[in-house]
Amino acid sequence: MTSAVTRRWRPRSLLQLVLLAFLVVMLPLAVLMIQAGQAISELSRLADVSARQAVEETRRARSLGALALEMERAARQYAVVEQESLLEIFDDRLEEFRELLAQQRQLLPDDPDVAVLEEQLDRLAEMPDLPLEAFTARLADFLTFAQHTEAIRRATNQHIDARIEGIRARAEAVQVRLWWQTAALVSASLVLMLLFTRLIIHPIRQLERRILGIGSVHGDRGQTPKPLKGPAELVVLDERLDWLASRLDELEAQKQQFLRHMSHELKTPLASVREGSSLLADGVAGEVTPRQREILDLIDASGRDLQRLIEQLLDYNLLQQDRQLDIEQQDVAPMVKEVLAKHRLALDSKRMRVSCFDGPLVWALDRTATVRILDNLISNAVAYGEDGGVMEIRARALRDRLVIEVANSGERIAEEDSTRLFEAFFQGQGRRKGPLKGSGIGLSVAADCARLQHGSLELVDDARLAVCFRLTLPRRAPAPVQDLDHEHEPPTPALAGDHSRNDTS
Repeated sequence: MTSAVTRRWRPRSLLQLVLLAFLVVMLPLAVLMIQAGQAISELSRLADVSARQAVEETRRARSLGALALEMERAARQYAVVEQESLLEIFDDRLEEFRELLAQQRQLLPDDPDVAVLEEQLDRLAEMPDLPLEAFTARLADFLTFAQHTEAIRRATNQHIDARIEGIRARAEAVQVRLWWQTAALVSASLVLMLLFTRLIIHPIRQLERRILGIGSVHGDRGQTPKPLKGPAELVVLDERLDWLASRLDELEAQKQQFLRHMSHELKTPLASVREGSSLLADGVAGEVTPRQREILDLIDASGRDLQRLIEQLLDYNLLQQDRQLDIEQQDVAPMVKEVLAKHRLALDSKRMRVSCFDGPLVWALDRTATVRILDNLISNAVAYGEDGGVMEIRARALRDRLVIEVANSGERIAEEDSTRLFEAFFQGQGRRKGPLKGSGIGLSVAADCARLQHGSLELVDDARLAVCFRLTLPRRAPAPVQDLDHEHEPPTPALAGDHSRNDTS
């Protein structure tokens, strides 16, 4: 179970982690949207207010020009017709002009034309009380009055243009600010996204490595895994994997114990059966007829086959326990002939012709493992080769590796079987020739013995024979596991180069 510290520093569940990641990643984007909305709203309000003020100010400036024109028209008409109603119109327009000018002063407080117009309004307000001659003389003041009124209109337009330009500059500044905020906040969202992605993916990858380690044939199940830190569901799954790994270790130990006990239990009655058949064949119980001897030979041959299967199970069990290597310089040719001698009776019964290379061929290898490989390959060739066929055992020493090939004539191995030949207990489509069915672990044991020496065993195509297995062993065989820090063995002496074949029938 996980510790209290581990649980305190991890999210409570995967759902909470995903929701938290979504909220935190969306937070910078939400802030960006809010700020952009506020900036756009502010600019929109400012533009609306500015537009309303511009319309009102432009209308007021135009009204000042129109009032000035009506005042001048009324004054000039009064100078001609001398009607009192025209002076009333003049006074009304003058008061309206004064009110509008006061409003315009708020827009243009420092404009000199406003002050001049106020002074001229005071002078024009005195005109109705003047005699007609003086009134007529004052009509010339309307020319400068109209000029200053037009100057105020132009100043108003310039003020409106400056305000619009200020709004444009502010909009550009807001745009630049939003771009920078967008870059910063989107980058923050991406960083947060990567962070939460790692928080989710990292424990999942840890679980993947755990599963691969458990499923691997040579997985390090004995090592204590690091405690997984992450969502509760993944931590629970990691605990279930711990339980599964321990359970698999128990099953593996039970399997090894079963194979070991079964193999030894089978060897005891088998030895009695073989000993009894041997005593009967020697005539201890009386004279043996030819027919009875034929049956005894069959029992003895089946006993040898059964003993070979039991030895293969023992080999398989031993290899699963990672047996240590014993690397020594060995002459390969006598080893091959020794194995062939064990199968001499089977070869003679099948009338198979054997072609084997001549020695000496010295190489640094593990004798026990290499003999197991050769024994399984030759036994496989005898079992599946054709009657009266050919078996060839070839070997050549290259610069960095030793290559041994065992080939035989007969039926080719099906393509769908070739990819699974070296799996334990796999039975292919080929029919074994003989009374006893194979166990399906011979080639698996041979392949494991090759890998134990850092070599390889593979099925290859041969130009003349149907089936050909190739064993490849490196020049510098690996040192024993308990002695990895020692120096490598000295280089092997010069090897035989071209080996001729020795045909035997």
